[in-house]
Amino acid sequence: MTVTIDIPDEIASELAAAGEELPRAALEGLAVAGFRRGMLTQLQVGRLLGLTRVQAEDFLADHLALYDYDPAELSREAEALAKLDRRPTDLNAVFDGVHIDHA
Repeated sequence: MTVTIDIPDEIASELAAAGEELPRAALEGLAVAGFRRGMLTQLQVGRLLGLTRVQAEDFLADHLALYDYDPAELSREAEALAKLDRRPTDLNAVFDGVHIDHA
């Protein structure tokens, strides 16, 4: 499918002067917007832009916060994992003093 967009000449001139390849920039913008909205998968972004899987992941990482974690959330996760690591692994220690009647 071919899509045509109208851009005011002065804006197109400024973008072109800045080294933008306008058709490619428009296509990349469409890919980023589609991925951000959940309309495109990483695979579809790659196909749209002619990129390999790894190149598509790199492209998206450069243009989006793919791994956008809140520092406080990461800290909570690290604390939870540390607690899991300190749990007793011996079931006898876990169930010490617990009597199970097999009646």
